[in-house]
Amino acid sequence: MLRIGAVDHRVWSREPPSVGAHYVAELPFDSDFDARAYAARRLWRAINGRPAGPAFHELSKQKCERLSAALRALDAHGAGGTYRIVAATLFGQKRIPDRAWKTHDLRNRTIRMVQSGAALVRGGYRKLLRPVRKDS
Repeated sequence: MLRIGAVDHRVWSREPPSVGAHYVAELPFDSDFDARAYAARRLWRAINGRPAGPAFHELSKQKCERLSAALRALDAHGAGGTYRIVAATLFGQKRIPDRAWKTHDLRNRTIRMVQSGAALVRGGYRKLLRPVRKDS
């Protein structure tokens, strides 16, 4: 771990870094090349006293809110809450119908949210670390 300013850079080196030495970044041409090249450029900028710039991949506010709601739904359901109770907690009691709950859209959304939360816990969170490629 190499801390430059307020940014931590993860660098693999055979030997500990030394002041005044020259270094080369080796980047394999694999599916992660874009991310590696971006990280190498951020490191170069930081070493040269420039601002590192934004992270390669950041989640949108809407995506963060959806993920948070999915985990909250999973927690509530795992604590013994029914889908109706989970939906009332997430969407508000006023939006939950007295009748026709079995066919209501909020019931389906709540079930999907619980399933999404469970998928994240089972390892789906790893997909968040890599951006969705638009060219594939």
